[in-house]
Amino acid sequence: MGQKKKQIRRRFRDEVFERDGHTCVFCDMTESLDAHHITDRSEMPHGGYVKENGITLCSHHHLLAEQYHISNGTTWEAGMHPNDLYQMIGTTKEVAVRQSEKLNQFT
Repeated sequence: MGQKKKQIRRRFRDEVFERDGHTCVFCDMTESLDAHHITDRSEMPHGGYVKENGITLCSHHHLLAEQYHISNGTTWEAGMHPNDLYQMIGTTKEVAVRQSEKLNQFT
């Protein structure tokens, strides 16, 4: 993995955790955290490595949120639809796409 890609991933993670107080937004856990991509990286410009497309989740809630992606958007836990997650962090997919378009992907 290139150095630029590592920096983009690290910045994404750091900015998401900072915004969410280094705490799972669902259960207040502060250990074993993940910066979850609300909209899958493959569906976002430049991978969606922007805080507007990320949310801090513990391992348990990350697995629940991933059900939407795993099922290709056909199944999700209550409160775990991407629209719900965007609402929790006060943004929208449209804002995340605009911010992601500004990234200069891995160059």
